[in-house]
Amino acid sequence: MQRGDELLKRGRPADPALIDRDRRLTYADLDGQVSAVAGALAARLGEGSRVAVWLPKSLECVVLLFALLRAGLVMVPVNPVLRGQQVHHILVDSGAGLLVTHKARAATLADAPCPVLLLETDWPSLAAGPALDARGQGADALAALLYTSGSTGAPKGVMVTHRNLLVGARSVAAYLGTGADDRLLSVLPLSFDFGFSQLTTAFHSGAAVALLDYLTPRDVVQACTRHGITQLAAVPPLWVQLAALDWPAEAVSAMRTLSNSGGRLPVPTVKALRTLFPAARLHLMYGLTEAFRSTTLPPELADSHPSSIGRAIPDAEILVVRPDGSLTADGEPGELVHCGPLVTRGYWQDPDRTAQRFRPAPPASRHGGTAVWSGDTVVRDAEGLITFVGREDETIKTMGTRVSPTEIEELAHQSGAVAQVVALGLPDELAGQRIRLVAAPAAGTEPADAEARLMAWFRKEAPHYMQPAGLVWMDALPVSANGKLDRSAIRKQFGQ
Repeated sequence: MQRGDELLKRGRPADPALIDRDRRLTYADLDGQVSAVAGALAARLGEGSRVAVWLPKSLECVVLLFALLRAGLVMVPVNPVLRGQQVHHILVDSGAGLLVTHKARAATLADAPCPVLLLETDWPSLAAGPALDARGQGADALAALLYTSGSTGAPKGVMVTHRNLLVGARSVAAYLGTGADDRLLSVLPLSFDFGFSQLTTAFHSGAAVALLDYLTPRDVVQACTRHGITQLAAVPPLWVQLAALDWPAEAVSAMRTLSNSGGRLPVPTVKALRTLFPAARLHLMYGLTEAFRSTTLPPELADSHPSSIGRAIPDAEILVVRPDGSLTADGEPGELVHCGPLVTRGYWQDPDRTAQRFRPAPPASRHGGTAVWSGDTVVRDAEGLITFVGREDETIKTMGTRVSPTEIEELAHQSGAVAQVVALGLPDELAGQRIRLVAAPAAGTEPADAEARLMAWFRKEAPHYMQPAGLVWMDALPVSANGKLDRSAIRKQFGQ
């Protein structure tokens, strides 16, 4: 198996592969439609051309993405929530030779820099293309450009190979235990590596995926109930909301596997999910787009080590190193470095930023080659379990002490007063920095009551240098296009 689209051939032909409301495709149906659209696209564009797909989650969107892989083209999935200016940047930066979208979205692009196909008028001709079984080299050839949300500047495209996709699908399916009888709910954007992984993991195992563009968390609960979902993946802001809802008994009993990535899940939410789904395996994961997925906590340790991100997933080598590249001792903070076949090829047409993040592996690596230096500080314990500490550029230095925002945020969640919270360091002439919390109160709690409860908790549980010097309350904290807390926007608005 060399190309990402060949995952579609692993499922049994008559088994369900995709569910989109009342529409369903078997593996045979999906493979046939992918071949036809691939043939139509190959007739238009040369191998290696980039094609942007700016569509809501749907059967057509999934068919297009895998058809691009089969046609030897490079898929550039664009988050449906992005606006014209952001999409224009992605089209120009990627050098897209084609954009496939809807009429309404196309109308927001003042001057599209490439030809545009509209689903409403052009899909029939795409779906009637000549069947194409394969084109392109696959393996280490470029398969996708996945654009980050741009929290540290303009969005940058991460270069993902066919091998990255295939190894990632194999790895995740292995540690989640995904089987042909599983049903996965796709709630995350397909432009997000974690979201696209729901498809590749399912197809690797011959499982079915139900697609959902949800408006409220209750839509997720209803979809799980309606489709008999057995595996559900989400990011922390969504999990916090889902854990606070009432779930029908049939949805709880069907659920086998829960997984989190995109940030550390607050310990109170971990405990709530374990209470709500006592029979389900809960995987607490850490990943980054540049290397897909890095670690997961074995489900049997979720109760005893709820703040840990676990150990390396299959096919990943994870090292914790000092600034000089040597391995840290147990309990010593260091940078998480990811080595092995999940490491992507770097940032598209950005050698400077690629050189900063993609560097030679530490001497202790058994894989060698290029590694992703995450910039994240973690600690490994004597059992090999890793705990996330924070990013070096977000560390708060107050009263001569370095404080992790993650530790402060965890304390705030433990108070039960907040639903969402971000800790910031504000410049201060005497202390160096003071701590400001930007938070949304827990459901049903007024800000004044939440503040009294929160500050009382900090006075009881935190040393003096970790006491918040300021609080900002919001109804809800802003999130990025991928559903994660938008820390960059919060720092920009409240970090001064």
